[in-house]
Parts: sequence; structure tokens; C-alpha cells
Amino acid sequence: MLLAVWLVLAFVAGIAPYSREDWLLENALVPIVLAALAAFRFSHPSVSLSRTACVALFVFLLLHEIGAHYTYSLVPYRQWAEAAGWSLPGPASRNHFDRAVHLAYGLLVAQSVAEILATRCGLRGAGLRATTVAWMAFGSMLYELIEWGAATVFGGDLGITYLGTQGDPWDAQKDMALALLGSLLWSCLRWVGADRRASMEKDRHGRGR
Repeated sequence: MLLAVWLVLAFVAGIAPYSREDWLLENALVPIVLAALAAFRFSHPSVSLSRTACVALFVFLLLHEIGAHYTYSLVPYRQWAEAAGWSLPGPASRNHFDRAVHLAYGLLVAQSVAEILATRCGLRGAGLRATTVAWMAFGSMLYELIEWGAATVFGGDLGITYLGTQGDPWDAQKDMALALLGSLLWSCLRWVGADRRASMEKDRHGRGR
């Protein structure tokens, strides 16, 4: 159901984007990700991602489609916030939507990666959390390299738009740091959740005695 809703929203976001060329570049990796998830599903028919993982992945892909529609540097999130009566802190000289999505990548995609790792490698506990964070950091670094390579190949205004550095020479490093921070936040939340479930289970067994 979430996939069907996302496909409709992605189709709508693909209607008259700010830059058709940038939209195509931004979405070039999405079919690969969906194909990888489909391959995992068919190779493990008895295993499926949890609802939490599916919802988190849906939200991340939706944020990505918003960025692809406007180009990440031009998403009018401040205007949306003002229309809703909110005042966002910080200077308006830079569009931070791309930074928010890199943080969301680490926070929202990690659960899917963890569940796939748990199925494929049998990892649990701290080992699973650490490996997931490492994979998320690797994925972020790999994306920045792909982004740099694509910008080098296409060059010109399209390359600059796709990179979205907005004049910041440390943009790639900051993006990777935010992705790492997001995955660490996910790890902490999962750790706290596991401790809470263990405590509840212990209390339940104690009452049973």
C-alpha cells in the first residue's frame, strides 16, 4: 500500500519539476534501491520488513521526491513554515533541506538495513547496531562519490545544481556527518527500546513467579 501511494506521489512530483535534468539525476538511484528491496523480498519470501521499517523508508523516499521536484537547493520549506505560522530559527541565506534529508537518511533508512542484515548475517544486539551504522556511513560516502562523479561528467549548471553545495566547500563532509549522526540516533533509539522491552519482559516473568 505504501509503495502504491509513493508511486502516485512520485508521479505527481515528476510533473513539471524545476529542472527535468536534475530530477532525472536525483531519481537515477531510486529504481536500483527498489529493485534491491524486491530482490531481497523474493529471495526471502518468508521474511518481510517490519511496518516501522516500511513507514520510515516511505517517509525518506517522499522527502527525496520533494527535493528532486524543486531541486534540493530551492525547496521552499521556510515559506511553508511561515504559511503554517511557524518561525524557523537560523539564517535564511542557505537552504538546509538537503541537510535535513541527509539526517533523515541515517535515521529512517537504518531500520531497513538492520533488518536485512539481521536476516542475511544473523547479527543481533550491539553487533547489529554497529554494523548498521557502518553500512549507513559507507552508503553516505558512496553517494557523495557518485554525486561528485555525476557532477564531473555532466558539468555546467546541471552539475552545480545536482551537487547542491550552495557555495560551501565542506558540503559533502557535513552531509556525511549528518547521515552518521542520524544513524547514531537510530542506534540509540533502538538500544533504549531494546532495554525497555527487556525490562518489561523481566517484570512480566517476575509477576508470573
